[in-house]
Amino acid sequence: MKFLHIADVHLGCTRYQLAESPRDFFDAWMDVLRRYAIGEKVDFVIMCGDFFHKRSVPPETMNYAVEGLTMMREAGIPVISIEGNHDQKHSDSEFSWLRSLARWGLVKLLEPVTSEGKMSYEAWDEAAKKGGYIDIGKARIFGSDWYGASGNWAIPMLTQAIKENRRDSAFHILMLHTDVEGHQMHPIPALSMSALKELKEAVEYVGLGHTHKHYEIDNWAFNPGSIEITNISEFRETRGVFIVEVDEEDHVSAKHIEDYHFRPFQQLKFDVNNIDQASKVTSGVLDLIRREARVDEPDKPQPIIEVALRGQLGFPNSLLEMQKMRDEAKAITGALHVRIKNQTVPADYLDTADDAPDEGREHLERRVIGDLVIRDNRYKARPEDISDAVIGAKRMALGDDEPAKIAEFIAMKIVPSSKFRVPS
Repeated sequence: MKFLHIADVHLGCTRYQLAESPRDFFDAWMDVLRRYAIGEKVDFVIMCGDFFHKRSVPPETMNYAVEGLTMMREAGIPVISIEGNHDQKHSDSEFSWLRSLARWGLVKLLEPVTSEGKMSYEAWDEAAKKGGYIDIGKARIFGSDWYGASGNWAIPMLTQAIKENRRDSAFHILMLHTDVEGHQMHPIPALSMSALKELKEAVEYVGLGHTHKHYEIDNWAFNPGSIEITNISEFRETRGVFIVEVDEEDHVSAKHIEDYHFRPFQQLKFDVNNIDQASKVTSGVLDLIRREARVDEPDKPQPIIEVALRGQLGFPNSLLEMQKMRDEAKAITGALHVRIKNQTVPADYLDTADDAPDEGREHLERRVIGDLVIRDNRYKARPEDISDAVIGAKRMALGDDEPAKIAEFIAMKIVPSSKFRVPS
């Protein structure tokens, strides 16, 4: 048995408002399907959440989705999907674009049924185009919902529901969209490792999504990473897809693939401390570009480059030669887009002794929020928890999480654990 495991396609994502961005995500996805689904003659594809970047899908993005999925249907390769936080249905509606794609016969969208605090599974019904698990050859594939901050609460029920629906001699796969403790990229609550490993009682393979970087746990749980970069802060991370082969004795061989069409990104940092003239900043940035920046290569997408100006300026911001730096950097590199990002901050917020690797906006954001928190007597004893609550809630809101889930996350961060219980 052979299958392709992908996640976080994020069709429709736009970076820097560039017209080329939506096409980048489509091109990467289509190249993966052609080379590693059709080319490798897989039995099926699992797509573990965040197929779309937003719940509201533009017509162009829907055209991209239908084109790729139609290609798979014509090749006779079923695509099995779950909803992620970006493409889940609204709490007051039964409709979502993934549900529509399922009803059109383009994907098999798998979801358990949760009623009165109990989770259960129903077999895929081809006529109704719905179900919680599906059999394809030796595999029995189970879906799951987006649980967000409630993941640790949901896993025991999920494990029990799967155990009640195992099939003798089958290879059981669970598709799960979640961060996992120790592997997350942001301070949003992650599924604990102990909770994740409860699933070992029920399944032989956990197909993960949500975290935009590649990792593996015990040759059993696998996260491929996003196919394309959704935010430049991810440019250092390894991402891609898995081609998975399972032998007759259920031994798993998962090969992580990074060789496909995607746009290269790069983020550079330039320290402006002790520079007292705008022309010197310009010349310094351009020297950095010449030394370290990626350049356009034949037969590959043009790179996107961001240069973050860090430190304390010795002159007004208005004197920075932003347009000149952008134009000359593009000329040097042949980049599709160059962004010069002014992240200089007041001296109160500047830690010039900090020589840690640049973490971009998130690092700056955390320093500023942390400084504000410790000035408030109500919270200064718990600056990390409160900073996590602020930054995590913001990211959940930008990710279209439901207000109730955001409120639950904030409560988990600011209320002592002995007083907080997840509601059933």
